[in-house]
Amino acid sequence: MSDDGQVPEGADDTGGDRLRQVRLDKAQRLRASGVEPYPYSFDPNDTTDAIRARHIGLDPETDTGEVVTVAGRIVGWRDIGKLVFGVLQDHTGRIQLFCDQGVLGEDWALLADLDIGDWVGATGEVITTRRGELSIRPTSITLLAKSLRPLPEKWHGLKDIETRYRQRYVDLIVNDEAREALVIRARLVDSLRRSFIERGFMEVETPMLQVSPGGALARPFVTHHNALDIDMYLRIAPELYLKRLIVGGFSRVFELSRVFRNEGLEPTRNPEFTMLESYMAYADYHEVMTLVEDVIAEAAEAVLGSTSFTYGGRTIDLAGPWPRLKVVDSVVEATGVEFDMAMGKSDAIARAEGLDIEVDAAWGVGKIITEVFEETVEKDLWDPTFVIDYPQEVSPLAKDHRDGGGVTERFEFFIGGRELGNAYSELNDPVEQRKRFEQQAAARAEGDDEAHPIDEDYIRALEFGMPPTGGLGIGVDRLAMLFADVTSIRDVILFPHMRPE
Repeated sequence: MSDDGQVPEGADDTGGDRLRQVRLDKAQRLRASGVEPYPYSFDPNDTTDAIRARHIGLDPETDTGEVVTVAGRIVGWRDIGKLVFGVLQDHTGRIQLFCDQGVLGEDWALLADLDIGDWVGATGEVITTRRGELSIRPTSITLLAKSLRPLPEKWHGLKDIETRYRQRYVDLIVNDEAREALVIRARLVDSLRRSFIERGFMEVETPMLQVSPGGALARPFVTHHNALDIDMYLRIAPELYLKRLIVGGFSRVFELSRVFRNEGLEPTRNPEFTMLESYMAYADYHEVMTLVEDVIAEAAEAVLGSTSFTYGGRTIDLAGPWPRLKVVDSVVEATGVEFDMAMGKSDAIARAEGLDIEVDAAWGVGKIITEVFEETVEKDLWDPTFVIDYPQEVSPLAKDHRDGGGVTERFEFFIGGRELGNAYSELNDPVEQRKRFEQQAAARAEGDDEAHPIDEDYIRALEFGMPPTGGLGIGVDRLAMLFADVTSIRDVILFPHMRPE
């Protein structure tokens, strides 16, 4: 290996082109010698973490007699003459390749044309070196893919944020933290799925392309269906279709769904993200709160090994029961300013503006109070908390609170100063639902492009009868951020949206 095969991040293109050409020349030289730099297959029989697990605490200079075959990428290389020390990284971890010219034999010549970044397969005995490093001493090495582009400089890794997200494949090669965050996400999804299935929920799939984008207050992406010659929308939520299934007789359903909202790029928002939505017949929002406490705690145990962990340097404990805090009460407590659902709109506007909170003249009292809550309360909800009884104006699909007062049986739950989920006792009165939709249509006519459209088929479904139902939506990406201890949603999405280069 003539160079370390790496370049400092931000190095000029000329240097990168030169190294790429060197590697191309090596690939051509290998082909000329009869070595295919891109073979069709290989058959590893072990992984680096499994090997380490079997050989904990070996004394230095131990020959185990165990022969293994592994495959992965070379991420480290040190040539000291008749010995070469390589570091092989597979999907589970890393292990040293202790390449001895006397043991490797005819494959020794191959090492001269290997570079950091190349994929190789190796067969050899598991040993420990004089310094006690667990290693494989290869008797054969096979090139599996010649890397033509050098990895970022080994001591500094890939730090540029734009490059990390745009070239996620490189980020995953060189940044252990990036891989770990995405592994945490995968474990989280697995835990959530198992928790709901074990409780008798059936996993289903509903349309991503919808004629009417419903189930949330958000701006949709619009596309055109050529065969039908109609505009359609990428779903902003699967809610209305899942509730149609409750009407159809399924008592417990859930979906891990990709949803799309035509919104800005922010640390906690990506236009394409993942939600878990569930619907449970015969339940109300109190029972859904218990469900949330249980499945979130189970997920923490499965992913992190405990319900107590650190996020942003502060401790969070998910063990229930979680406190319940009413929206209006929380606003009054946080601001010291009196708000209530019976107050006049002009008073609500004046008090909000007195707190330096901008409001829209078209908003009603409920929307204004909700805006004050989002600006003054949310960020301080560090410990897991249910915020309950949202105003009807911002909850068009939730049942009116049984005690009245202009609020609904809806809650959101907050952890680490961030909203992670939304739920309610579902509105199942078709006459009231039509009235709510018409109120939203009036708001849309006044310029609110996030207002909920009227879905005539959904109303028709409700007219066939939907039993009392508790619905829930969990932001999977935000929950993954919490468990991975990261502050950007992009760190837990494999390929986040980026502006064009």
